Amino acid sequence: MDEEALNLSIRKFLKMVGVGSQREIEQAIAAAIASGAISGTETLAASVRLEIAGLGLKREFDGEIRLQ
Repeated sequence: MDEEALNLSIRKFLKMVGVGSQREIEQAIAAAIASGAISGTETLAASVRLEIAGLGLKREFDGEIRLQ
């Protein structure tokens, strides 16, 4: 195994997930505020599931997103 290649590959994957997730969350929040579904002052529960089938890895990460 090439540790450097692994590290770069993981970083690239996490950057793609982070940037894509942030964009999706921002768009969903803007749409929910525009539709009146939320006021923009909430704290929203959030979770992410990491799965790597080839390793049998399944892990959930829970947190929150504060709008104020």
